[in-house]
Amino acid sequence: MSTNLKRFQHIPLSVLDLAPINEGSNPSESFKNSVDIAQHVENWGFNRYWLAEHHNMPGIASSATSVIIGHIAEKTNHIRVGAGGVMLPNHATLVIAEQFGTLESLYPGRIDLGLGRAPGSDQATAFALRRTLNMSVEDFPMQVNELQDYFSDEPVSRVKAVPGQGLNIPLWLLGSSGFSAQLAAQKGLPFSFASHFAPGYLHQALRLYRDNFQPSEQLAKPYVMLGINVIAADTDEEARYIATSQQQQFLSIRKGKPSKLQPPVDNLEELYSPLEIAALSETLDSRTTIVGDKDKVKQGLESFIQDTKADELIISSQIFHHKDRLRSYEIVSELMN
Repeated sequence: MSTNLKRFQHIPLSVLDLAPINEGSNPSESFKNSVDIAQHVENWGFNRYWLAEHHNMPGIASSATSVIIGHIAEKTNHIRVGAGGVMLPNHATLVIAEQFGTLESLYPGRIDLGLGRAPGSDQATAFALRRTLNMSVEDFPMQVNELQDYFSDEPVSRVKAVPGQGLNIPLWLLGSSGFSAQLAAQKGLPFSFASHFAPGYLHQALRLYRDNFQPSEQLAKPYVMLGINVIAADTDEEARYIATSQQQQFLSIRKGKPSKLQPPVDNLEELYSPLEIAALSETLDSRTTIVGDKDKVKQGLESFIQDTKADELIISSQIFHHKDRLRSYEIVSELMN
């Protein structure tokens, strides 16, 4: 057995769920699918199940992130459940502290709070969320400090988070550039990089984080979880076919016309221009988007782990048919075991 394979079988693998809304379906069906996947991946040995905050996106149902986290935690038994992430500039930090304090009180020892500094929306949606644009992403470090204070045993603030105060809720910083990598290093927090859609900045962010890491009460040494797209099927041909749903989703977002997740198609070239299809490689890089059968997925994951020395991977699988999505995670679980 190769050293790479041994490492692959011992690092935790987790799930990033965008609660996709399929064409012809609705959020209620999306949430049922999320529960089913969470229950299966828990039994298959995955480590975490994270959901991501997005707004004004017809194809993503996880906008009320803390609510769906609670729903998934209620329907599972031991898998960690969390936010990958909460877009902190959209919210008052006290509200997030109370929401996740409530979740940790209901499901002790199982809740993660991943924090992002991007709005996860356009300007109009940001205004609708905050009613003001005075809060800038540049205020993100201050907001993280406020959250840490709310969760501390003896907060400095006169306002207390109830529930929240004194609870051990692991904070993660999420990012797709160097900013959050540097802040996570400075504060001694675990770092999750969005390499599944920003592969170009991956190694720069890893160097910034690892080279500048300062130990903290939460974390003694750097810990990196990397996002990766995996679309696995029983044959390469089937995997390439079902991967066209994700490709259509990225192209629609790139054109500024986000849509529900579309069914797979036989030929993308009939729907998009050569320039549009070429642009896919910038976002869905072959190193961070692995499409294929079990052997190809194994080789891709081993290579990625060797290249990045990741401590954990979090896998996104935007697949239209629920049975195909479930099978994709099952194939990965077979490699884990």
